[in-house]
Amino acid sequence: MIFQAVIDKVGALFSYKIVRYGLIGGISTLIHLGIAAFFLYAIYNSLFWANVTGFMTAYVFSYLMQSLYVFGHAINPVKAFKYFIVQFGSLMTSILISYLFTGYNNYIKTILVVIFMPIVTFVVHKFWTFKELEEEEP
Repeated sequence: MIFQAVIDKVGALFSYKIVRYGLIGGISTLIHLGIAAFFLYAIYNSLFWANVTGFMTAYVFSYLMQSLYVFGHAINPVKAFKYFIVQFGSLMTSILISYLFTGYNNYIKTILVVIFMPIVTFVVHKFWTFKELEEEEP
């Protein structure tokens, strides 16, 4: 009985897009870290290329899963490009936040980015990347 209640509560949580978005985002982060670490260790000791490879791999996974599982959209090159712009913009904003808060503890900067950026990117994806075109009425 208790186990079923927990299963029901978890299932109810996944009915919210933001929860699914966060889960996919967390998995994407792990993919980025795993690919980058593997690249550094086994392929080529370049932090730049390790992160480019990790970012691009995570981007593909994230775009596919967010499109299909979170927002319920078909794969589309225009939306994929929009998704990339938002994700790359998020990366640049994270770097800017770190720069602007130079005098602050690195953990504080990380917490700011981890809390602020997923919320912003979710809203931008919801209302721009995955926004349905309004059909014109005759």
